[in-house]
Amino acid sequence: MQSHQSQQALTDFIEQAALYLQGQLGDGVEVPFELAASASGHRRPALYSYRPLTGRFIKERAAALRALEAHGAALRLLTHEGALERYLLSRGASRVPASATKAAEIALLALLVDVFAEQSDFELRPERVELALSSLEGSVSTRVGQTSVLGTLHGLAITSTELQLASGLSLLYSDVLADPPEQTLSASEEQPSLLVLFTSDDPDVHGALREGREVLADLLTALRLFGDGRVTLGPLAWTRLGSGSWRPLALRAGGRPHGMLVIATDQEDELRAFCSLVSRRAPHENELAWVLERYQMGCERRNEYQALSDYLLGLRTLLEPEGPSSGMLAPRLAALCATPDRRSWLTERVTRAIALERAVIAGSAARSAAGEDLARALGDYLRALLRDVICGHLDSDLRALADELLTPRSAPEQQPLEQATIAQALGISDQTPPPPTATADDQEPLWQEDPQIVTIGL
Repeated sequence: MQSHQSQQALTDFIEQAALYLQGQLGDGVEVPFELAASASGHRRPALYSYRPLTGRFIKERAAALRALEAHGAALRLLTHEGALERYLLSRGASRVPASATKAAEIALLALLVDVFAEQSDFELRPERVELALSSLEGSVSTRVGQTSVLGTLHGLAITSTELQLASGLSLLYSDVLADPPEQTLSASEEQPSLLVLFTSDDPDVHGALREGREVLADLLTALRLFGDGRVTLGPLAWTRLGSGSWRPLALRAGGRPHGMLVIATDQEDELRAFCSLVSRRAPHENELAWVLERYQMGCERRNEYQALSDYLLGLRTLLEPEGPSSGMLAPRLAALCATPDRRSWLTERVTRAIALERAVIAGSAARSAAGEDLARALGDYLRALLRDVICGHLDSDLRALADELLTPRSAPEQQPLEQATIAQALGISDQTPPPPTATADDQEPLWQEDPQIVTIGL
């Protein structure tokens, strides 16, 4: 790419393409437009403008551009140049063809789009040509460059301006990043968007992007297990190579956040350690992994009524392998997640959740705040169990542990664990009197009381 001959071959192709495309306009063909909005991020109203879709116009004429006399020499030049992958990915390609010739054809079209981007005509501007050629040369001549993946987080706040979780992984606000994508800017200066930034020096761009998606997914799992806020990732992320422009990247994420998980400064070390632990111990391709996936599906539902079945399916898999007919889910969950004097209360609550699920399935459930709270509480119990199993605080055979706690012992001195051992070992007081027995007139407070989840702290 450094030789005068190489530069001349590409310049000749650009000039012939400009003549052809300008001739199309002379024949009455128009460049299509779209109405685009730009957000300032400084509480000013969005501005709208017509943006010419020059790239679409060029790509629709790819066959005619391939027939140009200068196309062959330019194509041969790029076919023998390696490292086109980095250039194409920096220009928004989702994947790069294995064929060197096909990749070179796409690169030539991308080069033209760079030269004429957002122009409504195809008049050559020397500075645009030089910039586009420099960008191509820089991409194919750079062996190693940093790949960045940037996502948006919702339902999470940090008290620091930036929090580094691991090497190449940070949480930061949009006003800290020097040049964030325009779409990540908040409409208010007082409430900048919280972003997650992953960077990699892997020369394999595809590998770096794949790793970025995996790291963001692992982080989301850890954040959802860390606290009771239902954190979500925006479905659209952005990636860039080196100091290039940001390009959109689709993520397999979604859902609506509930509440706000706030990470104070004195919790940052705890969060770092927890994220590291989850990334190493998160289950894969086993029963616990399936349950974790069901929990995350519940977090991404539009409302808690839709999520209730996800939570109950996960709990049944962990605690009721005999099937719902056994009726053991409620007492086993109560044995694990409540002190002995509160087990009857929690058993009753789980029973109500099961009845609520049947009503939701039948379409007869009336939406209420109490019902939403009950469904959300089931998700909190499932989260607590998953967290403690993944962290190694509880054995993965939760059913056996619950049955041991429920089995009466004739001689206390023979008990390896007393009924209240979990609460005592974890420093949970069991002196709180149980809630009064509910009557027909006071059913509602039962649903609204906060769950007493007994789990080991980090």
